[in-house]
Amino acid sequence: MAEQSIRFDDGDAYERGMSPWSRLAGQIFLDWLAPSRGLRWLDVGCGTGAFTELLVQQCAPIEALGMDPHETQLAVARGRSGARGAAFQSGDAEALPFDAGRFDAAVMALVIFFLPDPAKGVAEMVRVVRPGGVVAAYGWDLLGGGFPFDPIWAETRAAGVTPLLPPSPSAAGKESLRELWTGAGLQKVETREIVVERKFADFEAYWSTSTITGSVRPPLDAMTASERAQLKARVRAQLPADSTGSVTHRARANAVKGFVP
Repeated sequence: MAEQSIRFDDGDAYERGMSPWSRLAGQIFLDWLAPSRGLRWLDVGCGTGAFTELLVQQCAPIEALGMDPHETQLAVARGRSGARGAAFQSGDAEALPFDAGRFDAAVMALVIFFLPDPAKGVAEMVRVVRPGGVVAAYGWDLLGGGFPFDPIWAETRAAGVTPLLPPSPSAAGKESLRELWTGAGLQKVETREIVVERKFADFEAYWSTSTITGSVRPPLDAMTASERAQLKARVRAQLPADSTGSVTHRARANAVKGFVP
């Protein structure tokens, strides 16, 4: 079998599959940050702009800049009517193209585990945020079963196929985040757990939106139709419907924040 990797070549699929989860977790994260209005924000790894949109709508920023290396994601972000006024550009999280102290706040929403060198990415956020500014992130607890599509991952493993993981899957563990933030010299470091829940009209609604993203689809594409059908039946058994046919599923993320000295 050819080597597989997580793909970000379909911004619309990511928007349908992951962004609703991202917005739920992002709202709790933003409430926890409780930021002042009128700040200059950098959203590192903004993807399709789901969290950038929250910043624009709720924080009255004087600047909101989303950065991501994937143009297919940025194309969706630039089309968000709710993010009007934000700017989006291509860039590398481990080599931010900005001067020191340029922003009041820098955030990573569901990104830290995608960095080959998370410590370098955190150091870059610290560099571009002014003294007293906040540096924060949240990410799915991938190794602790918190991923929104973990039922599919679990059955993929049971079928003898290794799910696709990002380069640094342990980076979003609560203790890992604390170590990264304190190691970067940030002060008043705090962490917290974020639990979110979504209700789907039925199992098919969960399945159809959960199997289109780049971290889930490639292993399924490598299976035969019969193997996929068997896996789907096993996932269905994990997510029993209620009396109305609806399916409810929870996901869990860890968050961290600290201040630049």
